[in-house]
Amino acid sequence: MLKTLFSIALRHLLGRRRQTLTTIFGVAVSTMVLITTNSLTRGLLDSFVETIVNVAPHITVKGESMSPMPVNLFEKERLSSVAFVDDNIKKQEREEVRNYRQLLAVFGSPEYEKELLAASPYVVSQVMAVKGNRNQPLLLKGVLIEREDAISGIIKKLTEGDIAMFEKTSNALLVGRTVARDMKLQLNDQVVIISASGHSRQCKVAGIFFSGVNAVDNSVLVSLKLGQIIEGMPDNKVSGIALKVADPLNNAPLARELERITGYHCLTWQEENAGILSLFARIGAIVFSLVAFVGVVSGFGVANILVTTVFEKSRDIAIMKSFGFSALQLVGMFVLEGFLVGLVGALVGGVLALGSINIFASLPIESSQGPLTKTGFSMSYNPLYFLIIIGITVLISTLSAILPSAKAAKLEPISVLRDSSL
Repeated sequence: MLKTLFSIALRHLLGRRRQTLTTIFGVAVSTMVLITTNSLTRGLLDSFVETIVNVAPHITVKGESMSPMPVNLFEKERLSSVAFVDDNIKKQEREEVRNYRQLLAVFGSPEYEKELLAASPYVVSQVMAVKGNRNQPLLLKGVLIEREDAISGIIKKLTEGDIAMFEKTSNALLVGRTVARDMKLQLNDQVVIISASGHSRQCKVAGIFFSGVNAVDNSVLVSLKLGQIIEGMPDNKVSGIALKVADPLNNAPLARELERITGYHCLTWQEENAGILSLFARIGAIVFSLVAFVGVVSGFGVANILVTTVFEKSRDIAIMKSFGFSALQLVGMFVLEGFLVGLVGALVGGVLALGSINIFASLPIESSQGPLTKTGFSMSYNPLYFLIIIGITVLISTLSAILPSAKAAKLEPISVLRDSSL
């Protein structure tokens, strides 16, 4: 019986070939657009996470103490008293990690050697860079270049210059590509760095790097010692310590443990990029709501062709019921037609989507994609997203056949055959 119903359903669809092909084409195009859009948004998120994990520290030990002084100094002595400050003006203390070498020794101990892969102290400073009549505010970061390379792989990201010149020159700069383009900098150019205190220092461009992360490429690297001098920090203090861990996707428990041990606030890369990750999550929700909306529109197309089929084939349906086909079998036949249209359209749309994704990914266009700069579009080839959208499309097409099939099941053979010209 199932074979007979399948044969009749197929004959119905082929009998209205043009309308069937039009409906399948509509389902295929909507499926292609949805898969391509989802691939773009998910690809951007996956690319962002991959780039951040490879370039940025997984955990950052900030120079912010976990035990700040209480606002109410009399709280423990007089529980009912209230303390307040009026017109308090004082210099804001900068964030700094003291005796960082001791913390590096702790991070390199056998207890953490499996969890912490690398640690790099750094000093950050807001400076003004001047070259000729061009000037630009920059984030200057002082690092130990070998330790920094273990975190971000900065040496492999050099597009011009070499690391040997940077290590040999005390006032050398590694300049992000965005800075180099904005200030028209080239190798061996002299740049004046002016610190927040007003002191200036002549520096030399020893290399230009490109990481793909816009915030990183808009900064300048110097040696840790020079960074401490520019920021006015003593030799035993840094702004923070960057850490690379073995499990970057599950690093929150380790960060909390390091806070307890060091006494400093430890931020994971997820916490530092919470705003961007939240934005990607909202975009993903919008895309999937779009999947449902467009799927419903495709379902109307499927329902339309089946309603027309029921109207035109009412005599055939009446004859089938006269031969003993039950209402349930007729419902199943039309649901099968909706399933077939949805399945063929979704599969064709999946093939078309694969082609469009390859085209977008291979475009030789460098563009700023949110916080990243990449050549071509970051597309996701995860088969799970293909299956989800194809499955939703087929499900909606199948469900859209219920209403026409219910109408067909209610047809009375005697009334239809009496009113027909048969």
